[in-house]
Amino acid sequence: MNRVLLGPTVRTAVTVNGEQVDLDHDARVTLLDFLRENRGLTGAKKGCNRGECGSCTVLVDGRRANACMVLLAGIHGAEITTVEGLAADGELHPMQRAFIDHDAFQCGFCTPGQIMSAVACVAEGHAGDDGEIREWMSGNICRCSAYPQITAAVAAAAKEMES
Repeated sequence: MNRVLLGPTVRTAVTVNGEQVDLDHDARVTLLDFLRENRGLTGAKKGCNRGECGSCTVLVDGRRANACMVLLAGIHGAEITTVEGLAADGELHPMQRAFIDHDAFQCGFCTPGQIMSAVACVAEGHAGDDGEIREWMSGNICRCSAYPQITAAVAAAAKEMES
């Protein structure tokens, strides 16, 4: 069956979790919709769909981005990392392990976005103390209020990631 494209189409090539993807798509497709609907990567959640909650946070060229606010056509050539792409060789990323070890989630809805933001927070050098972690993670909302556990997980993973 042919897929009907309603708007102007563009061709975009990106790398998603190490896999090269080259496709024609509607120019209005967001990175979030592409990841969820085209790639089947459902870790990034569609929460507010306005860039306010952070549940769709992914890394684009190593920098955190709210995938709901990024047009796929605007990131041609980019490298995208989702929560599904963090684990390597069957081993969880240190941040993923720290979230488990510190019970840094309750319902789990925000967890993938929190983890991706936390990985970037550490990589950016913003995990010096609890206050700094809270400030640089403030764009990610946890409706269950697991903030103390999230802060502890980020601090613990930062020590491992920096060594």
